[in-house]
Amino acid sequence: MPDELTNVIPLRRRASTSVTVRAPLGDVARKAIAYRQRKHSDHTLRVYASQWGVFEVWCRDRQLAPVPCAPATLALYLSDRASSVRPSTLRQAISAIAYAHTQSGIAQKDLPHLDPGVQDTLEGIARTHGTAARRVAPLLVEDLRAVVERLPDTLIGRRNRALLVVGFNGALRRSELVALRVSDITFAAEGLKVRVQRSKTDQRGKSVIVGLPASRFAASCPVRALRAWLDASGIREGRVFRSLSGGRLGKTLTDRSVADIVKRAAAAAGLDGDYSGHSLRAGLATSSARNGKHDRDIMTQGRWRSHEMLATYVRDARLFGSHNAADGL
Repeated sequence: MPDELTNVIPLRRRASTSVTVRAPLGDVARKAIAYRQRKHSDHTLRVYASQWGVFEVWCRDRQLAPVPCAPATLALYLSDRASSVRPSTLRQAISAIAYAHTQSGIAQKDLPHLDPGVQDTLEGIARTHGTAARRVAPLLVEDLRAVVERLPDTLIGRRNRALLVVGFNGALRRSELVALRVSDITFAAEGLKVRVQRSKTDQRGKSVIVGLPASRFAASCPVRALRAWLDASGIREGRVFRSLSGGRLGKTLTDRSVADIVKRAAAAAGLDGDYSGHSLRAGLATSSARNGKHDRDIMTQGRWRSHEMLATYVRDARLFGSHNAADGL
C-alpha cells in the first residue's frame, strides 16, 4: 500500500445531514497491515520466513520463479525434499509458500498447492514415506524427579529446576514458558495460580488461569522451585525465565533455549530417548493418564480442545491394563 492514501469518509452530524472530509490514511494503512500480520503468532511467522527462504534459494538455483509459483515447480520442490525432511516440515513449507502468495495478492483459488497435480504428488509422498509426526519422549513424573534432583544448587540450576517443574505441572508449551511474567503468577495456599496470557490455541489473548498444586516432593514442587529461583535471581517484575551469562540475567529465554535445557537435563540424568521442550507437556498428560486422571481434567490442565488431540499423548499410557480389550482374557 502507498504511504500517501486518502479516502472520502462520511461524518454524520444529524440523521438528515452529512459532510465529507478527505483524511490521510497512510498511518491507518500501516496499522491495517500490522494487524493483518498479527493474524499469525511470531513463532509461526519465523517458521514461515525460514521455510520461504529455503524455497527461494531452491528456485533461484534452478532459475524458477518462487512467486507466482507454477504448480509444477511446487510439485518438483516437494518431491525433492520428501525423502530428507519430516512430513511436518513439508506441511510447514506448503503453509509458508501459500502465505507468501496471499501476501503478494494471489487469490486463494489460485494458490499452487491447491492444484490437482500438486495434491496427487502429496498423496504419493504420503503413501511412500508416511505421515507420522515426530513423537518426543514424555518426561514422566518419576523421570522429572530424577532430573531435578541432579541439578546443581546454583543460579542456573535453580532456574532450570523451576522451569522444568513449572512447565511440567502446568503442561506449558515452550512459548508459554518463555512468555511467563511475574505478574502472571499468584502464590496461593494450594499452590501456584498461573495466567497463560496467550497460547497456540488462544491467539487472541483471552488468557486462562492454570493451577499448579504444591507437592510433598520438595525437588519437584512448583511452589518451592519457583520461589527459590525468584529469590536467588532477585526478579520482581518482567519475564520469569531469563538467560544467564556469567551470572548476569538477560532479558528472556527463547523457545530453543527451553528445548536445550530439557535435552541437557535429561541426558545428565542418564535418560535415553528423544527429549525436547514438548516432553514436559507430554509427560504431564502421560503421567496423569497412568494415575487414572479423567480425560476431562487432563484436557483442562493442558488446554487441549479435543479428545483426539489428547489421545496422541496418552495412548502409550493406556496400552495395557483395564483399557486394553485383551486384558484378563
